[in-house]
Amino acid sequence: MELQRLLERERELDELISGARASLAGRGEVLLVHGEAGIGKSSLVQALRTDPPSGCRVLVGSCDALATPRTLGPLRDLIPFVGERLAAALRAGDREEVFDALRDELAGAPGTVLVIEDVHWADEATLDALTFVARRVETLPVLVVLTYRDDEIDHGHPLARLLGDLHVNVRHLAVPRLSPGAVAAIAVDRGLDPKQVFDLTQGNPYFVGELVASADAVHVPRSVVDAVTGRLHRLPVEARGQVEQLAVIPSAVASAEVARLVPGGAAALGAAEERGLLTVRPDGVAFRHELTRRAIVDAMPAARRIELNARVLAVLLELDADPARIVSHAVEAGDGEVVAAWAPRAARDAAASGAHRQAAVHFRAALEHASALDPVERVDLMQAYAIELYTLGADQEAVAVQAEVLDARRTAGDATALGASLRWASRFHWLAGQRAEAEATAREASACLTNSTDRALFALALSNEAQLAMLAHDLSRALELAPRAVAIARETGDRRALSHSLNNLGTARLLLNDEAGVAELTEAAEVAAAANLMDDAARAHVNLVWSLLDQYRIDLAERHLDAALEFSERAEVMGLWTYQKVEHARLHLARGEWDEALAAAAYGREALPHAHCVALTVIGTVQVRRGDPQGEETLREALAVATRLGELQRTGPVAAAMAEAALLRGSASEALAVVGPAHAEAVRLGAVNQTAELAVLRRRAGVADAADTMPPDLDHPAAVQARGDWRRAADLWHAAGAPYHEADALAESPHDDDLLEALAILDRLGAVPLARQVRAELRARGVRGIPRGPAGTTRRNPEGLTDRQLGVLVLLVEGLTNAEIAERLVVSVRTVDSHVAAILMKLDVPTRQDAVLAARRLGMLSA
Repeated sequence: MELQRLLERERELDELISGARASLAGRGEVLLVHGEAGIGKSSLVQALRTDPPSGCRVLVGSCDALATPRTLGPLRDLIPFVGERLAAALRAGDREEVFDALRDELAGAPGTVLVIEDVHWADEATLDALTFVARRVETLPVLVVLTYRDDEIDHGHPLARLLGDLHVNVRHLAVPRLSPGAVAAIAVDRGLDPKQVFDLTQGNPYFVGELVASADAVHVPRSVVDAVTGRLHRLPVEARGQVEQLAVIPSAVASAEVARLVPGGAAALGAAEERGLLTVRPDGVAFRHELTRRAIVDAMPAARRIELNARVLAVLLELDADPARIVSHAVEAGDGEVVAAWAPRAARDAAASGAHRQAAVHFRAALEHASALDPVERVDLMQAYAIELYTLGADQEAVAVQAEVLDARRTAGDATALGASLRWASRFHWLAGQRAEAEATAREASACLTNSTDRALFALALSNEAQLAMLAHDLSRALELAPRAVAIARETGDRRALSHSLNNLGTARLLLNDEAGVAELTEAAEVAAAANLMDDAARAHVNLVWSLLDQYRIDLAERHLDAALEFSERAEVMGLWTYQKVEHARLHLARGEWDEALAAAAYGREALPHAHCVALTVIGTVQVRRGDPQGEETLREALAVATRLGELQRTGPVAAAMAEAALLRGSASEALAVVGPAHAEAVRLGAVNQTAELAVLRRRAGVADAADTMPPDLDHPAAVQARGDWRRAADLWHAAGAPYHEADALAESPHDDDLLEALAILDRLGAVPLARQVRAELRARGVRGIPRGPAGTTRRNPEGLTDRQLGVLVLLVEGLTNAEIAERLVVSVRTVDSHVAAILMKLDVPTRQDAVLAARRLGMLSA
């Protein structure tokens, strides 16, 4: 059977072997082995495992088809075969230690092949660990092999993000079906009709194997379920029952479990092994294929499945097994008491490892079976569940669950517990774009906790109020509350309260361009990370980067953002990770890297309201500056979201973009009508940086005293431009690395050479509307020899790549890694990642290697 399954697999096996040998030589890569169920992915892995290149070790972990995956399940499979540090980290589930120990394990053993089978079933903690390794694979001597089913992966699947992030040292290995000739070679050998076998199986190796093993020359079963159950029913009755017992376990069955579930243990399974249903190994038993196991389970009556799951559950409880497995079998057995007792343990294990989706599922299961719990235990479970939903970005569901929590807390009459839940409710409401509700619950939380003996919790409530004030740009209120919260937090030594309050204090100060805010935000992030408070640490990074971008300190913002994105990915704080991606879009927008801005903003198109608003604003601004007629419609969509959120940090940038669009259409009056209210609000709130940017637009629309509302000593480039000092403003924009703004300032010059310089910048950016206005001005001045501008894509660049993207593509052809390209171009690795992503998008290819092939095919690399 194994030889038959490996027919026509020479190329695929060679790919695996060459990758393993490359890892032995110190070259790391990721190999994605994918195809439909039964196509032979596991057979390839087994062939490599049986006969690896000399000097290589093959570590194989398998993901199980559990309703809720085991946390770090496939990596915990490796515990007997790895060093003690990694084994201990995996047992404990300490997320950061798992990451670091896994990296060190792989770095210290050149020639390691790490295989994770059926990764489409992986839990999120495993996916995060794999993402961590994949991002560093070019520096590790390892071949990472991930097998998965193509048809299991859609846009919303957790694996999709990992696959979408793989750009460096990654290859795809699509495993094809067998040809009619290969099927005929197998069928004829067994005296079967080759055409009939191929018609029934379409060349799927698993289906071929099942039919060949079960059919005779005359009667071919009409389905694989018939084929598998036919083989099952030819077993003795006792052996049949043993196979059915093992079939309800969606994973390999350890020896200790086999001994308790099968009378006589593994030795009694010889008949099933001979029939090709099971594989018996010293460490346990597994089905030859998951489809075999599922076929047997699907053929059972429900009552039989419940009975067999109950037996497995009893054994797992006796062995004190993985809580996630216990919960899975308890659900299948209908044992609500065990679910209620063990699901919270499984949930907390998952949450501690960063597998928040799995944690939420387990908390939900516990609540569905929590009738026996006392009210206090039940409401505590609900609170934990709501927090997991919030962490996952499920804002509306978190709000709904939290409403039930508040009702229960009010009934219980514990003011401290109520205050704690009110603070969470305030955060959930804000995330959902419900500002009035957020403020009301924040005030009530502080009132409940004023006299509480838990002073740290009171500090958190004050800090939450300060946060809402800061977000509304009520900076005087924020600077009144935040220092009080900081003082109480330092007094109590509570790190969560300290990080949270420093975060709001530092952000408020930075919004006033007070440099002390940088140190406070940095301390906030460090305190939170040291206490494993990942959400708070990520929020500090978000606020620091946002404030630096408002000041157009782009390079410093990028340095902090690179670290922040990696931190949020590792910590799985996905709501804030998405927000950081749209911050990256803002950064690219400021630099005139518009394709990269659009690629980064795409992460926010389906995100929560705040990130969604920023994404729409960036996309609409790029469209307007390029002359895309869709731009103003995108901005109107952004305005609707911003208006609902009701914060200047959302409404101001949208108003600025809409005013810019009106000016590019030549309508100064419309621009003034749009920008006026936002400018007045920015002045009222003392938002000096936004006031400066809006003042520039007012000046372009004809307001002579547009700069009068700004502090006279404000040195923001927009403030300088609003005062009419176009030359110094252009220099400041140039130093900041903001070419579109530089060209906009140069366009105000009375000197023809400055306008021509502006035109060159705008043509390079593809800023058609503003370039058109500058050309018109030059013609009006009687300037001759005005450059005509780009005439569309050239023969050498038919896909419209920018100059920088073409430069990156040339370096890809040289075989440089992203880190080496970043060093060559003196930019960050994250920036190179964005350029590569934009290149892949424009060339419509999945990998770097495919991009190089496409560029050569299109003649883009010729001199």
